[in-house]
Amino acid sequence: MEDVEIPGWAREVRRVAVLTGAGISTDSGVPDYRGPDGVWTRDPKLADAFTHHRFMADPQVRARFWRTYLGHAAWRAEPNAAHHALAELDRAGLAVRILTQNVDGLHQMAGIAARKVLELHGSMRSVVCTGCRARSDAGATLDRVAAGEADPPCRDCGGVLQLAVVLFGQYLDPDTLDQAKRIAAASQLMLAVGSSLLVEPAASLCRLAVGAGARLVIVNRDPTPYDGLADEVIREPIGSALPRIAAALTAAVGAD
Repeated sequence: MEDVEIPGWAREVRRVAVLTGAGISTDSGVPDYRGPDGVWTRDPKLADAFTHHRFMADPQVRARFWRTYLGHAAWRAEPNAAHHALAELDRAGLAVRILTQNVDGLHQMAGIAARKVLELHGSMRSVVCTGCRARSDAGATLDRVAAGEADPPCRDCGGVLQLAVVLFGQYLDPDTLDQAKRIAAASQLMLAVGSSLLVEPAASLCRLAVGAGARLVIVNRDPTPYDGLADEVIREPIGSALPRIAAALTAAVGAD
């Protein structure tokens, strides 16, 4: 077997927190938000449909939101090499926890147990009623949209339905955020992958981890506000960087 180069930051690491953003899913065909072909880059006005106030106030905004998600690439997406590399790292015996800003569910599809994945911004695979708070599978609501209901109401109470995602103007679930902070503070290595690290409070988990003594490695195409805190910044494509990082961490366990 070919020798694996083990960077210094990979040594004596058993607890790994991985903060993932949209960039980890682009190889699966899911567009990011701020990249050259990103969702907001191609259609800046679409952000209106992702603003909580506008969503709740305007049925036409909700209709556009549902149309957007009806054809979302994530419904057809499969986990890519980066998702699988993190799943392999988990199976190798390290304590891996995923703190994801993504709503696509691809980490779980790659084989990481749902209890090890914190979806900071929610999940597009569920729907919640903003009135009675009933939750259901997103597929049933999207089937109603496909059948002609532009803005399907809750069948239990008639309230406004929303994908179980955090829209602009909404706060992250406090329990989820508190758990993410505990995981970041307990980690020995924080990997920040495919995130601009511009969206708070998720991005500040990097500073929290470093402040608690963790090493920080950032894998992202573009510079981030947290590059100066990192032990290493990796600009190579995520699909090749993550398998290499996972292999190094696994090899380090055997070498330590």
